[in-house]
Amino acid sequence: MRFLLVAFVVLGCQRDRREPVRPPPGAPIGTVEIHQPERLTSIATTEVDALGRPIRVACVTCHSLRKPTRLPSSTAELDEFHQGLKFAHGTMSCGSCHVVGDQRSLRRADGSLVDMRDAIVLCRQCHGPQARDYDHGAHGGMAGHWDLSVGGRTRNHCVDCHDPHVPAFQPSLPVLPPRDLGIARPTGAQ
Repeated sequence: MRFLLVAFVVLGCQRDRREPVRPPPGAPIGTVEIHQPERLTSIATTEVDALGRPIRVACVTCHSLRKPTRLPSSTAELDEFHQGLKFAHGTMSCGSCHVVGDQRSLRRADGSLVDMRDAIVLCRQCHGPQARDYDHGAHGGMAGHWDLSVGGRTRNHCVDCHDPHVPAFQPSLPVLPPRDLGIARPTGAQ
């Protein structure tokens, strides 16, 4: 027993050992990319491919053949295309963002146009606090490295998490229940 106690003191008690100081980040070698979700340029159909993924159709597939002359004022007017679309984005209407006859562009509040893939620019003009938090890494999520001297990162686009037509984050249940190691669980609980 005495041997185990000595071994623990000599080998196992590491809390007094100092961690080496990490050097400050060096020059950035990585870049920051913004993910470009497919939903910016295509729509999922009810059909699935051989792997069970929804088949997507590019917006230009239909919009290049038929140009609307006006935008609907509500989803109730959608009698032919985009039926079932839900819309709950404040007091805005389709024309607040969409451009008649141009499925590849969105309209900013000042009337200037942005490419559909740059919809994040459109979101920023009304959602300032979220944009600020996004810029500082507290909103939006990412994959890759915080420290760009180690490598690059890919940031999520607004529409990765938010439906632009119903942007309120929808409640969901976690896939696995959270586990708190500090709380005793009843016998038999996982």
